[in-house]
Amino acid sequence: MARSRSRAGLPLALQCVLALGAGLAQAASLAWPGTGQPLWWLQMLSMMVLAALLLQAQRHPAPFRRGALLGGVFATAWLAGTFWWLFISMHTYGGLAAPLAVAAVLGLAAFLGSYYAVVLGFFSRLAPVNHAFSAIFFGAFWLLAELARATWWTGFPWGAVGYAHVDGPLGVLARSVGVYGVGAVAAALALLLVQCRPAHLRSARAWALAAVLLAVWGAAAVQRHCAVELCQTPVARAAAPITLELLQGNIPQDEKFQPGSGVPLALKWYADTLKAATADLVVAPETAIPLLPQQLMPGYLEGIAGHFAQTGRAVLLGIPMGDEAQGYTNSVLGMGPGQGDAASAYRYDKHHLVPFGEFIPPFFRWFTAMMNIPLGDFNRGEVGQPSFEWKGQRIAPNICYEDLFGEEIGARFIDPAQAPTVLLNFSNIGWFGDSLAIDQHLHISRMRALEFERPMVRATNTGATAVIDHRGVVTHALQRHTRGVLQAEVHGRGVDAASGWAITPYAWWVSRWGLWPLWAVGALALAGALFANRAARGRRGLGD
Repeated sequence: MARSRSRAGLPLALQCVLALGAGLAQAASLAWPGTGQPLWWLQMLSMMVLAALLLQAQRHPAPFRRGALLGGVFATAWLAGTFWWLFISMHTYGGLAAPLAVAAVLGLAAFLGSYYAVVLGFFSRLAPVNHAFSAIFFGAFWLLAELARATWWTGFPWGAVGYAHVDGPLGVLARSVGVYGVGAVAAALALLLVQCRPAHLRSARAWALAAVLLAVWGAAAVQRHCAVELCQTPVARAAAPITLELLQGNIPQDEKFQPGSGVPLALKWYADTLKAATADLVVAPETAIPLLPQQLMPGYLEGIAGHFAQTGRAVLLGIPMGDEAQGYTNSVLGMGPGQGDAASAYRYDKHHLVPFGEFIPPFFRWFTAMMNIPLGDFNRGEVGQPSFEWKGQRIAPNICYEDLFGEEIGARFIDPAQAPTVLLNFSNIGWFGDSLAIDQHLHISRMRALEFERPMVRATNTGATAVIDHRGVVTHALQRHTRGVLQAEVHGRGVDAASGWAITPYAWWVSRWGLWPLWAVGALALAGALFANRAARGRRGLGD
């Protein structure tokens, strides 16, 4: 049957307003202003509005253009509403004029939103109208846009829709399909719900589809429950729990790298607090030591290393490393017994660098020259660097927004027997003030805990300094924007000779193939939509 297209529907201006409002609602669903909590139901409602608009676009004489326009408006509003706090780093701390900072945020949102515009334009043009398969196509097409944003130009997947579901019913899928899979399922369900009609209540096929979906979700929930229960047994625990002290220096961001204020304050507070610690492991955040080792006063770093070598405790601290000849890295040093000097310390070098902050993209030096921010071109560390082994735990550091890239963290799970038992994030979100960036980043870390079923520990300069257990639940947290020490205990999760391998399905496939399986799903859906569209044109030709 030929696809029916007409101009019936809401005026274009009203559709754009609805798309813009739905996009802003989706941004709010990631961390609700005031509470910072994710609202999975709001994400679903906002996606349903978009889905309804795209179904109207399918009936427009120019479906690609209409779908791309509405998708672009939605995505730009959603992304700008998600990472608007970049304005704070550029204007408040970087000194960039406010109009230019606003233009930069909107420009980035529009550029990344163009991925969704193109994909949703193709969906409007190719997907079957009012058909159950269109929901599958919608989820897969959305998946393609999310993957493009996560991968191209080094990737900036902050605010992927799956993060709204860390507390929702779809969160049980994270251990199998990861955050992008959760987002794809949410998109497919949104379109399916929009397509529901009263007549479907009398349709056996509709009830059968609902039963299948409920069974799949139920099986995933049972599987996760059983896995979590297994992790409660002593066999599945990596070792005895270790005590932690997480240091939150709360050094003002506008003073952090100033020689006369923030630098001496940081050096003194962290040195004194590290030496007073009594926990098994003490952790100081990203660039807690804001100088290169050769810029420190003689004996400073050696004194810290010697102290922990003698006390039977260990420390992990953030510090820049390197020199002009070899290049610089954003690093973590680990020191403890048997590591009496900085030269023998454990070292992790950040792999996934922040554009403009840690490397300057080609042709953009003119832009960074307009800001008064200590920028630099850093070297990249390797993917899958060894963990820091301490008291039977394998602790895997990641720095700043590296915890956005689950596929890179997953590279450490290729050998289950050597897989991390604890994930540890070192961050400085002080660049973004007291904004929702803190809450959004906390939920990103929670999603990684769900995907890998490993605790995620966070040590930050201003917050959120927290301990998240293997179920994605925050068990300990320090008050934000205060200077203090969070004392906690963490139970690592892992394997031993008796239990065999104990990693999640997501950890298993992402450690071997990265995001390629998800790309394949999206590509197959695109090929299916093209085939169905060509077949429909053939039937119309025969009808003529």
